Amino acid sequence: MKKLRLEQIMLLGLAVLFGQAMAQDAAAEKPAAWYPRTEQVGPDEMFIVALGTGMPTPITRAQKSTAWYVELGNGDIFLFDVGSGSAENLFAMRPEFHRVDKVFASHLHTDHVGDAAALWVGGWLSGRYTPLHIYGPSGSKPELGTAAFVEGLKMTYAWDISGRSGILPDAGGELIAHEFDYKQDGGVVYEKNGAKITSFPAVHILDGPVSYRLDWNGLSFVFGGDSAPNKWFIERARGADFVIHEMFYTPEGLAKTLGWGMRQSTFVSSYIHTPPQGFGKIMAAVQPRLAVGYHTIRQPELDQLMLEEVRTVYDGPLVIANDLMAWTVTKDSIVQREVVSAERVQAPPTTEGYKKAKRSGEARYSKFTADGKWEEYVPPPLPEGR
Repeated sequence: MKKLRLEQIMLLGLAVLFGQAMAQDAAAEKPAAWYPRTEQVGPDEMFIVALGTGMPTPITRAQKSTAWYVELGNGDIFLFDVGSGSAENLFAMRPEFHRVDKVFASHLHTDHVGDAAALWVGGWLSGRYTPLHIYGPSGSKPELGTAAFVEGLKMTYAWDISGRSGILPDAGGELIAHEFDYKQDGGVVYEKNGAKITSFPAVHILDGPVSYRLDWNGLSFVFGGDSAPNKWFIERARGADFVIHEMFYTPEGLAKTLGWGMRQSTFVSSYIHTPPQGFGKIMAAVQPRLAVGYHTIRQPELDQLMLEEVRTVYDGPLVIANDLMAWTVTKDSIVQREVVSAERVQAPPTTEGYKKAKRSGEARYSKFTADGKWEEYVPPPLPEGR
C-alpha cells in the first residue's frame, strides 16, 4: 500500500469511528459509558477491559503497565497479564473478587506480572476464598519459569500470608502455578465451561514469552504480550474477532522520548518489540474484526507518528488502547465504551461463600511482643463467631 496522506489517515479514522457508531446502534442499547456494578455481561457477550496499556516506566495515573480483563457470558473472568499498577484499575471496576482467580502471564517482566502479589493478597481480602491460579510459560532454565516465579512470591510474602491466616479463608491465601512448555504451538493451557485457551511462542529478550488465544461461544480473543513480529502469531490470530498486539514506539519516537541513541532505539523498538509498521503488517495478514494496539506512552505527537506508519500497510478497523477502554463483543457487533469509576472505592461486599469458608486459626505473636502493649488502651471484647 502506498503511503497515505494526513487527510486520508483522518478520513480512515473517521470511517473506523463511524463503523463503531453503527455497530453500537445495531447492538443492544447500552449506556455510553460502563459504570461498575451497574450491568451484567450478557449470555452471548465477551466483555474486555484494558486495565493497563503502558510501559514499565513511567507508570502514571493515566496509564498502568500491561493487563487485560476478559469476562464471558458464562461467568468466567480471566486476566491476561497483571503488570505494575494495573491492580488499581482492576479494583476501580469493583468486580466480584471470588471470580477473579485466573491470570495468564505472557512473560515475567514486571510490567506484565508486577502486580501479581497485589492481586493475590488484595483479592483475598476482597472476597476471593479459593486459590489464585497463575498460568504461564516455562523458561530456558527452571529458575526462569512461571513455577519458580510463583514459588519466589510465596517466599517473599511468607510473613504477609502467615499473618493473615485464620482471619481470612485458608484457601484464598494459596497461590498455584500452572507452568507449560513455552515452545508449544497451539497447546491447550485451559479448558473449562466451554472456554478454551491456547498458547503459542513469542520472540522477546529470552526464551519463554508466549501469546494466548481464547475461544468461547463462537467468539475469539487473541492477546500478544511483548514480541517482535513472529510466524506463530500470524497463524494463530488469523481471522479472530478481537486481536491485541503491542504497537511500540517508532525508533525515532523512542529516541526522542527517552533520549536514547538511534542504535539502541532501533534495537529495542524493532528487534525485541514491534514498531507501528510491523503492527500494521501483522494486522493486514491477520485481518481481525478489530485490531488493538497497546504498549506505548499515549502522547498526541507519538500517536500521529504511529498512525502514519500503521496506515501505510493496514487500513482495517483499528484502536490504540487507553487504560479503562472497554469493549462488548458479540457475533454481530463490537461496542467500544469507557469505564467510569470513582477515585476512591471499596471492594464490593463479600459473599456467603466467603463468610463460611474454612479458617484454621488466627495468627499469634510471642509473649515478648504481647508484653509491649500499652496498658492505657483496652480494646473491646471480641464477639463470638466470625
